[in-house]
Amino acid sequence: MIDNRRSKSYPLPTRALGLIFALGLVLGSVPAGRATAEAASPPAAVAPTASSPIPTIEAFHAGLLEIMKEAKTIGFQGRVEKLEPLMGRTFDLDFMASKTVGRHWATLSDADKKRWAATFTRFTTANYAGRFTGFTGEQFITLGVEEAAHDTRLVRTKIVVPNEEDVELNYRVIQRDGTWRVIDVFLNGKVSELALRRSEYASALKRDGFEQLVASVETKIADLQSKGRTDG
Repeated sequence: MIDNRRSKSYPLPTRALGLIFALGLVLGSVPAGRATAEAASPPAAVAPTASSPIPTIEAFHAGLLEIMKEAKTIGFQGRVEKLEPLMGRTFDLDFMASKTVGRHWATLSDADKKRWAATFTRFTTANYAGRFTGFTGEQFITLGVEEAAHDTRLVRTKIVVPNEEDVELNYRVIQRDGTWRVIDVFLNGKVSELALRRSEYASALKRDGFEQLVASVETKIADLQSKGRTDG
């Protein structure tokens, strides 16, 4: 079912294309077939209602726009501080963190689960802050919403990039206590960020162990902070 609500657009900076890989993904690191499959089935959700998830996504896009317009003024740390509540309102980061390590999540202690979720959230926010650094005239356009599996919906959007091809960016959302939250993002309608992250992090956890996985992500956060202080 398509929601035919009128499309709405928001200007967005060129570096907003980094949103697609804002969680440190490398498309070439996994076979295409694995990336296009649904990453994971979410836990039981609140029964679907007539409410639309589109306002949640449009509020996220509008929030990103505000941050980008003042990106140079507030600097890297200022962007982090503004992104933290925006990301928290939009994404179910705890759920996403659990799925990035796949079946290994069940083997972690409660303390390590909490630690990983916190590390994953900090990296996600820092990576967005490191990529959304200016405004150059792009737009987010909302296309509609479709029913999806497991009581989820797919909000279809695209990024209009001046002098380049448009990029389709779709958000898989689920209701949590009556609020729509993003649990996955699909590039060009089919490449799952959650599947890509799981391929990277679950493999690292199996190969190197939990402490090394956390250390490697902490290093990435430090690198983003260092570069952010230099680039603004």
